[in-house]
Order: sequence, then C-alpha cells, then structure tokens
Amino acid sequence: MGMNRISAKIATTMLLLLLVLPASASDYTLEVFGNANEDGTINMQDVTYTELIILEYRDQTELADAKYDGKINMQDVTQIELVILGKEKELTLVDTDDRIVTVEKPITSIACTISHLVETLRSIDIEKSMIVGLTDGTIQSTSYFPEFGDVTSIGSSFGSIDVEMVVVLNPDIVLIHPTTRGVGTAQVVKKLEAAGITVYCSRTNIPTTYVEEMRKLGYIFGKQDEAEEFIDFYEEFLNSIGEIVDDIPEEDKPKVYSEYSSYAIGSKDVYPITLAGGKSIFAGLPSGEVDPEAVATSNPDVIVCIVTDEADARAAGDTATLVEARTEIMGRPMLQNVAAVTNERVYVITSPFWPYLPHSGCRHFVGVGYLAKWFHPELFGDLDPQAIHQEYLTEFQGLDYDLNEQGVFVYPPPEES
Repeated sequence: MGMNRISAKIATTMLLLLLVLPASASDYTLEVFGNANEDGTINMQDVTYTELIILEYRDQTELADAKYDGKINMQDVTQIELVILGKEKELTLVDTDDRIVTVEKPITSIACTISHLVETLRSIDIEKSMIVGLTDGTIQSTSYFPEFGDVTSIGSSFGSIDVEMVVVLNPDIVLIHPTTRGVGTAQVVKKLEAAGITVYCSRTNIPTTYVEEMRKLGYIFGKQDEAEEFIDFYEEFLNSIGEIVDDIPEEDKPKVYSEYSSYAIGSKDVYPITLAGGKSIFAGLPSGEVDPEAVATSNPDVIVCIVTDEADARAAGDTATLVEARTEIMGRPMLQNVAAVTNERVYVITSPFWPYLPHSGCRHFVGVGYLAKWFHPELFGDLDPQAIHQEYLTEFQGLDYDLNEQGVFVYPPPEES
C-alpha cells in the first residue's frame, strides 16, 4: 500500500511536469510576480510550477516569488491562487521603467499624468469616479475626454506635475509615463514615493509594449477580462495586416521617409512603418534632425508627414491643415526628383494615430491600417481602418462620436490616393 502511494505520487508529479508550459510558450514574459513559469499570463500552471520548485523538481524563477519576500514557499502558492481569483491584497510587478512596484489592493482612486494612460484606462472600463487627478492637457481635451471637466488638475504635463496637489488628493496610485522621458519626471516619481504614494510607470502608446502594459494594468485594477477583450480586438486587427505583410518580398516593400517636423524624425517611426509593410530609410537613428540631402539621396518611395494635431476636435471635411502640410513637402526644391513626390505618394497622418507627440494615444494600430493601404493599396483593398477606429471609439472608449461628422485624421484618404 505504501509503495502504491509513493508510485502514485511520482506519477502525479511527472504528470504535473508535463502540464507545465515552458517560458518560451509566450512571445514575452508578463512581469508580474506570481508568473512562475514566465509566460504571458498567470494561471494554475504557475501554481503547479511553484509547487514543483518547492519540491526541487524545477529551478527557481524570479517571478515565482509571488509574495516578493525573497523566499519561495507555500505562501507564494497561496498568493498566486489569490491573484487568479482576483482576491489578492497586494500585487508586485515590474513597470515599464524596470522598477519593482508593489500595489495595495483594491485601488479606488487614480491620478494619471498623460492622456495615453487615460485612454488605456477607458479601454479596460475603469470607472470615471476613480480618476481624481489629471493634467491640464487631458482635462482641456473636451472633444475626446468630455467626462473629465470636473477632475482636479495636477499640473500641465507629465514632466511638470504639481506634486503638492497630488499629495493632497492622496490617490491609491499615480500612473506616469516612464521616467526615461527626462530628469524632471524622475524627480516627480522620487517626490511622490517619498510622500508614500505608489507610482507606476507605464508606456501604452507603442506596439512593443502595448499588449503587455494593457495586461498588467488589467491585473492592477482587477480588469483582466476587460483587458483581454481589448487585446483580442487589437491583435486581431494588427494580425490581419501582419499576415499579408509577412508574405511581401523585401524588395516590394516601399522605402519610407517620415517626419514630425521639417526634416526631423522620431526614432519610434520605424514601428508603424514596419508593421504596415514599409522600410524606414532612417531606421536605427535617434530622434532629431536629418540632412535634407540625405533624404533626397535615399529617394524614398513614400513620404509620411505626421501633423501634431488634436484631430478629434475638427469637423469632417476640414482638411486645410493637412493639405497645407502635404503641399509644403511636395514643394520643397530638394525633393523635386524624389520618387514619392514625382509619384504623388506623399501622405499626411495626425498625431492621434502615431506612437508619440502631443495628442497621440493608443490609436497607433489604426494608423498602421492607413499606412498599409497607402503602402500596398493592391493588397489591402478590403481593409477599413475607419471602421476599426469607429468600433474602438464606440465600444472601448464609450464615446458618442461619429467619424462621418467629426475628425479628419489622414490625407488624402486611401480611396483617393
């Protein structure tokens, strides 16, 4: 009988080993303590993995320390089970700035220092009443954030936060753009933490971090289901583009020059351009000015001009600003012999669809759709970025906003290009 129990235990352990997915099963590691097997989610496989670590059948992983106390034991198993049930009292995770942050749960009040993050919170259905402090830019963007006019201002931008006002508000958490933006933001984080306020740095405006950050925010606020619903929507659209782009030979991808100001580029331009099936002529270069002659010598097939603009506030049909930007580029003497100009493949896109600049947010995926139609009109004839944009605004942003009546985001429209 004793031997049978031992054999059963060994068999059970071997079965558990087979059930545990390796970390490589996910495209990235969800950096939440409790994600013991280091995949993209926290589930019962992490419970099993942690038990196997305790039994010394698996090597320890950093994220198996769910309690974040330097030990891996049955308390971590219990913590993981609580996280799965959404009943944990605290959660430790790594933010976008590689800071380890412990969040006390539940969270009932939030201050947010940049509109990207406010937009993300709406996507996962965070109640408006929880948001107690916002920057002036968000409060004053009444066309896109109409519900926040009565929220207390906490400063003019994420780098100029009114720390004293945040301390008075005493939110459970402050969401802030990563401190890599500059010393000023790093000082804000330091002051807020010194006042005992939890600060979480999050970048939700570029493709490389968007899904993971959305998922982590879902765990922080107990909105995992809402986060997964949005991620499915987001990835389905981008994957529909990616499946076609993956089959495009490299030599058929257009060379693209993009600028946010006259002969000034952003290092993150490469993300949407690549996803849409183009090749950025200045990929790998830092943000800043470029030599006009270098642009002409590169002879781009396509030029994309990013206009810093609150496009949500403009009436449909009001294309004057975008037409002016396009006309200026096409009239530059240095570019007269460039293929993009001679073939009239110069396009204008507004900053809400781009992964940086004021007024940009989490709508970069819609911008990728427009780029794909511009770059490869013969391959993306059935793609409808405006329909996806409208669904996003209605279903995930909760806005009564008709794109047929309000907002001009690109020029010329793909069907006219």
